[in-house]
Amino acid sequence: MNTLLSVIWNVDPVAFSLGPVSVRWYGLCYAIGFVVGITLLSKMFKSEGYPDDWADKVLVYTIIATVIGSRLGHVFFYEWGYYSKHPLEILMVWKGGLASHGGVVAIIISSWLLCKYVFHKTFLWFGDRFMGPAVFVGAMIRLGNLMNSEIYGGATSLPWGFQFVRDYPAGTPVELIPACHPTQLYEAGSYLILFAVLMYMYWRTNARKREGLICGTAFAVFFAIRFLLEFIKNDQVAFEADMVLNMGQLLSIPFILLGIVFIIYSFKKPKTS
Repeated sequence: MNTLLSVIWNVDPVAFSLGPVSVRWYGLCYAIGFVVGITLLSKMFKSEGYPDDWADKVLVYTIIATVIGSRLGHVFFYEWGYYSKHPLEILMVWKGGLASHGGVVAIIISSWLLCKYVFHKTFLWFGDRFMGPAVFVGAMIRLGNLMNSEIYGGATSLPWGFQFVRDYPAGTPVELIPACHPTQLYEAGSYLILFAVLMYMYWRTNARKREGLICGTAFAVFFAIRFLLEFIKNDQVAFEADMVLNMGQLLSIPFILLGIVFIIYSFKKPKTS
């Protein structure tokens, strides 16, 4: 259903071109997220007297884990039927197809490796510092999805509904394009609020002395937001149509529970100095 106040969204996903090279808004948002996130993490490490190169190591591990994990997450969770018959296309990341839950799993693994072999710290110690910047990256990725006119919600008559023109055949009359929930903005805004809360907990309270509290809060709230917003999103793949809870929600539940476990653990364990 369209409304007179709906937003006609027809942004070119290409931000700018340098000769034959095109820079897309999605990649730009990703890059901004990582630069800001690593800058914040570096500031945290420095404030606690840890080596300057720790943040650089996190950046390398996280970028690799994000790309590989997100791609494999999409392949196995959403379109294994297709990729099992076209395995070489798994490597064609530029064609699209990334799943955030797969990226999170890979980042958890890479973070554990960093903690064990580089930092010699516990996973929760690292998570309390890493999750705030990571949530900021999540917000930027959703803004990238908006610029790509993808992963949006169902039809709405609310005045802030977006008509995603680029998702329809060229020449489709605007009046035939439904206004939909801009769930990318809902998520990005929610994540930025969570990011601010996590940064406040780290810098302005004693939360980081309760190992796992900041990390647990991030996991529980971030994936609770994702779980709830999935109710108004369009299905990403056809098989989700008959599901009570879609794949994104099913994959979010373990992370919500994990966050709750971390929070409980943080209050059972004595405060660190």
